[in-house]
Amino acid sequence: MAPLGFSSGLPIALTGSTLTAWMATEKIDLATIGLFGLVNLPHNLKILWAPLLDRFDLPWLSRRRDWMIVSQIALFIAIFLMGSFDPVQSLTKIGLFAFIVAILSTSQDIVADAYRVDVLRETERASGLAVFVSLYRVAMIVAGAGALILSEMVSWQVVYKILAGLMGIGVIGTILAPVATSPSDTPKTVRQAVILPWLDFFSRPRAIVMLIILMTYKVGDWVASIMLMPFLMDLGFSRGEIGAVYKGLGLAATVAGALIGGALVTKLGLRVSLVIFGALQAGANALYIVLAAVGQNSSMLILALGVDHLFNGLGTAAFGAFLMSLCNKRFSATQYALFSSAATIVGRLIGGGSGFIAGYTGWPGFFVITLIAAAPALVLILATPADRFR
Repeated sequence: MAPLGFSSGLPIALTGSTLTAWMATEKIDLATIGLFGLVNLPHNLKILWAPLLDRFDLPWLSRRRDWMIVSQIALFIAIFLMGSFDPVQSLTKIGLFAFIVAILSTSQDIVADAYRVDVLRETERASGLAVFVSLYRVAMIVAGAGALILSEMVSWQVVYKILAGLMGIGVIGTILAPVATSPSDTPKTVRQAVILPWLDFFSRPRAIVMLIILMTYKVGDWVASIMLMPFLMDLGFSRGEIGAVYKGLGLAATVAGALIGGALVTKLGLRVSLVIFGALQAGANALYIVLAAVGQNSSMLILALGVDHLFNGLGTAAFGAFLMSLCNKRFSATQYALFSSAATIVGRLIGGGSGFIAGYTGWPGFFVITLIAAAPALVLILATPADRFR
């Protein structure tokens, strides 16, 4: 899980924040930089080709590992080629390879998610996901902040080529990874790969209830995160102060929370963990209400962000295990893509109006709403039999 998580997290910044920093360094105009945000569109469209990765296997390694190693080697080539051009002279070529990197990165994520579902036993899901997510975040820092630091010593072209080489970590991990159990009744046609995952899920008892839990469990946390930066800046904290605490302490607390949560889910059970961690995750927003009351207080900022990220890591471990538990190994690529996309829909929709909510209620009222938003999912979990969470 560690090398696969690192390999999945590495390309994200290379088509996002790191790429925009490179373009800004070369004085590319802001309008063009903004348009380059479209190269990451494949991340929102993964369900379109996830069924193909359920349907077709390649004649080497084993199911899931075949597509993983193909995407990782292809990512190495595409990232390396991105670093072979100058944005001033060959911006179109860089854009083309950035789009290819985004497609390959999304494909790697689809198969890596499915592989976790297929290979991890029930008692390993939360801890396995915690390790995966922790290294995923580390890789994002390496390809983000690490790339910025490195760019002051060598050219951006060299930076991209060095980071391309780090995809070798994923290749080694995939070669050494255990073989996932391959069901005998996997989809035999593309039509089956598209239709059967839906029929399988909605034929289960309490399918609609489980879908609602999936879509609402993290909604309060999602909405709060959208307004967090404007809130902190409105209190008078500098961008440097926020960045230092958010990136440094935030990363450490999230990783710690995920790893602790992964261990506790096995001991407490999935249903109990979802309730406890979900309540803690929502309750952490109460510290932002306190911060709004005390104003620009650095100690309170550290406490609020640290606890928020720690409890968010706990919730991520439990929620990830829950998401995996909903997937059928026959079509885990398609179902995981569906469920992970569904998990963000409500948060995105409500988050779009988060500014209006904050403007109408004020900051304390806004964070009270994000705290209460966790209640429906927790009530539904408590009202659902424990045997549904396996």
